[in-house]
Amino acid sequence: MFFKFNFLLLVVFILAMMNVLPAQAGDSGKFLVYVGTYSEHGGKGIYAYGFDSSTGKFTDLGLAAETIDPSFLAASQNGRFLYAVNEILSYQGQLTGSVSSFAIHVDTGKLSILNTVSSRDQGPGNITLDRTGKSALVANYTLGSVAVLPILRDGSLGEASSFVQHKGSSINPERQKGPHAHAIALSPDDRFAIVADLGLDQLIVYPFNPTKGTLGSHPYAVRVHPGAGPRHLVFSPNGKFLYLINEMQSTIVTYSYSAAHGGLQELQTVSTLPNGFTDTNDAAEIEIDPSARFLYASNRGNDSIAVFTIDPAKGTLMNVGFVPTQGKTPRNFAIDPTGRWLFAANQNSDDIVIFRIKGKTGQLTPQGAVLHVPSPVCVKFVKVP
Repeated sequence: MFFKFNFLLLVVFILAMMNVLPAQAGDSGKFLVYVGTYSEHGGKGIYAYGFDSSTGKFTDLGLAAETIDPSFLAASQNGRFLYAVNEILSYQGQLTGSVSSFAIHVDTGKLSILNTVSSRDQGPGNITLDRTGKSALVANYTLGSVAVLPILRDGSLGEASSFVQHKGSSINPERQKGPHAHAIALSPDDRFAIVADLGLDQLIVYPFNPTKGTLGSHPYAVRVHPGAGPRHLVFSPNGKFLYLINEMQSTIVTYSYSAAHGGLQELQTVSTLPNGFTDTNDAAEIEIDPSARFLYASNRGNDSIAVFTIDPAKGTLMNVGFVPTQGKTPRNFAIDPTGRWLFAANQNSDDIVIFRIKGKTGQLTPQGAVLHVPSPVCVKFVKVP
């Protein structure tokens, strides 16, 4: 009996290592996949797909909701609501963008509009939900500001409860004449909101009050290398490290994070590009897989995904390869919650290429599956109950 029990444990272990078993309990089922697009390049709004993570098969569900320039998406933790920034310069006669909220119909994948509100500034490019589900934090890129929008009980959005305008510039005369808030990462305990401002070459750390939905009036700034152009950020699952991808210099910076006061200490800087690559490139997206063993970054120009292993103790990165995305300009990519699949959104070739993630190495293998969607900008997975 003892031998049989241990044999079964060995089989379970081998299957897990082969990435056959789900990476996380409860994530073995099906997902809705939503894709935000740019209207001026042919997109009509948000598109939807059904996806089975156990087989890698998908179903085209068509246009889920018609809305203008829904460039970045966020989903509520309960899977009932989807939020999209409308990356526009004018809304209801005002020089501002907007943010739209939708109810998700899990049976069809369709979205019903709940409401649309002002983002309080032009060109909103990123949206992040706090862990209480009560606030949506929006980074307005064009003039460099941050707004907090209350999420009401019915999933709709209220008018901004907090707004901060950034000021200043950096060294690049074409792209850094003024602030350009690009993305927001919330600390695991929701106490701090860290904003990457491409125009200032700074990470700005705001105290955040999740109860009131407000940003503190006394933030502090962490300077990055001049001309780096901070773009997106991601926390390690254990909350000990923060990773920043710099668009203009195609680098990733690893920081240690202090939960006590939101402090950041730089540990390492690595390139997102292969040795010898000298053409123009803009780094774009950065993600960590659910196992916290691998970090991925996308390159627009080199048109690749850079693969890194993560030192679990130090948080530092080691490059283990570059994988072509088989399309043009991978502005965004997303890893499914099981950690089995990566969807690379190639904005300028109008497709999303699906890759299998190898459990042991983190390497990517194209599966031959391609989703054809106009100007894909953001991919978001939503668990189907």
